[in-house]
Amino acid sequence: MPRDADPRLLRSFVAVAEELHFTRAAARLFVAQQALSRDVRRLERELGAELLVRTTRAVALTPDGERLLPYARRVLAAHDELRDAWPAQGSERPLLVDVSAPVGTGARVLAAARAEAPGAEFVARYISGLTGAAAEILAGRLDVSFGRVAGLDPAVRAALCHQPVRFERMAVLLDAEHRLASLAEVPLAALAGETLYVAAGNPATLEWTDLAERLFAGRGIAAAAPFPEIAGEEEFVRVVRKRGWSVLASTEFMEVPGMVVRPLTSPVPLAPVSMVWRKGLAHPGVRVLRRVAERCAATHGWLTRPPGSWLPEPDLSLMAADAPDAGRPSRTSRDTWTHVHSSVRYIQRPGAAG
Repeated sequence: MPRDADPRLLRSFVAVAEELHFTRAAARLFVAQQALSRDVRRLERELGAELLVRTTRAVALTPDGERLLPYARRVLAAHDELRDAWPAQGSERPLLVDVSAPVGTGARVLAAARAEAPGAEFVARYISGLTGAAAEILAGRLDVSFGRVAGLDPAVRAALCHQPVRFERMAVLLDAEHRLASLAEVPLAALAGETLYVAAGNPATLEWTDLAERLFAGRGIAAAAPFPEIAGEEEFVRVVRKRGWSVLASTEFMEVPGMVVRPLTSPVPLAPVSMVWRKGLAHPGVRVLRRVAERCAATHGWLTRPPGSWLPEPDLSLMAADAPDAGRPSRTSRDTWTHVHSSVRYIQRPGAAG
């Protein structure tokens, strides 16, 4: 190995090694395919070893390439961590991150990112749903959000990158005197005949309302009539208590006086959460968030679905296609993934409730 291996050359090699396709690797790194091929050939010359076998139909790693890959990943991980932890003074603007509410998956990832990279500035935003946040991202008024990607319009989704973070367990928020409140878990069948608030009427939370409607279909559960967006925790509590609603939520939820959160079961419904950002966004804070989100998912088992769980097929397919596999990046995200570790946002929150 040369004394000073150029990180760009290693990054090019890792991208091709993981994609096993030069065109996809070039798209992922936002470089021309010719430039990518040139970088790989230069690295091979400097190492004095062939790393990839190229044919007109396929790309494969040689034994030397297989041997280099884990070392290259670790070098790039260390390089990016150092850069993210000590960014040049004034070199980057603050990263605007929507976590929807002060608790939940997004908030937990953001808190961990701030602890890991104190030199970076992450500014929190609280937008009620991913549909609304995605519009803000595409308009350039927001950088990152968390939520259910499969519920977005396909044209919007095509302009975004996304990384699966968590399958949140869904729950129901009930009045403490409700007939089901004494149960530790509420079977879905027990909600037949009930009406639940699912944020219908809020254009920013269409992805959540759609998920609820899919869950309720054929189970005799009704969605509450559309209601204008409810902004803020206090207003959410006031409206919900006044109207006597039960609320479809997730297990990480704000405390509402006189109400209790109960997980749903039989089956266990899940709400998929991905980190979402604009394609082409090059900001060290995004790399920190992605790294932290991956580590949190691995540490807490966030991407492990419990037995007997429920998830719509579009969500299941999208999360599986984009999920990191042993630290490998999503092939569809098209954003550079250079870190491999060894090692809720609650969807229905006060803001997302309206």
